[in-house]
Amino acid sequence: MAGGWAKDGAVQDQIDASVEDAVARAKSHLPHGESAEFCENCDEPIAPARRKAIPGVQLCIACQSIAEKKATSHSSFNRRGSKDSQLR
Repeated sequence: MAGGWAKDGAVQDQIDASVEDAVARAKSHLPHGESAEFCENCDEPIAPARRKAIPGVQLCIACQSIAEKKATSHSSFNRRGSKDSQLR
């Protein structure tokens, strides 16, 4: 049951739209085009199954893992310590 001027299901429509936007954004970051036969970083051959599974792949599995770890690594900033010092 929606309230005010919103139609029934408006909240679910917003959730669905947010999910669709997130999926589209994630897809846009995927590699596309022709896959490389050799890794850009280490020049090792990229397995044919990987090239087929991920069109446009440019890195071998080992180098891709390293790249993903670097992209998701956080600084060594201690946020808990920072909060504790603010409470004093």
